[in-house]
Amino acid sequence: MLTSLTLRLAMPVAVVWANRQLAVIQQLGEPLTDEQLQDATDAGVRFPEKVRVRVVNPVPLPVPTIFRSRMGRWGWVPDDVAGMAIGYGIHLHPYWGTSREVLVHELAHVGQYERLGGIRGFLESYLRECLEFGYPNGPLEQEAIAVQRAFKFRDHV
Repeated sequence: MLTSLTLRLAMPVAVVWANRQLAVIQQLGEPLTDEQLQDATDAGVRFPEKVRVRVVNPVPLPVPTIFRSRMGRWGWVPDDVAGMAIGYGIHLHPYWGTSREVLVHELAHVGQYERLGGIRGFLESYLRECLEFGYPNGPLEQEAIAVQRAFKFRDHV
């Protein structure tokens, strides 16, 4: 079982992994379009011009293959990840690469990264919430879902 101690011990490795992923996204990803820049601002991103999006299959996960089968116990299905925000970088699965709804959800996480002081601050909070509440029940994930739903509603009005 993943514990707070395990989380604290794993945090340095997770931060290194996330920074490497961010570097790849910044190098190979695309900037947001004008419409996406507005969506990012509306989703709470202070510096949307810094965001890059990379469409990739599969979306990389910071979990060794041996642990992926156990992720289902925590509510995560590793082969079914639509996207992942890492700082100002976003990985999107090709199936969801044109989904405004999924992008807005990830942009909400980008705004959270900004508010929480970057990668380490976000990961510490987000992963702790996953431990405490289970995925997707933590406050940060619920906030991103609420932002996503607000955009979905706005598009259908």
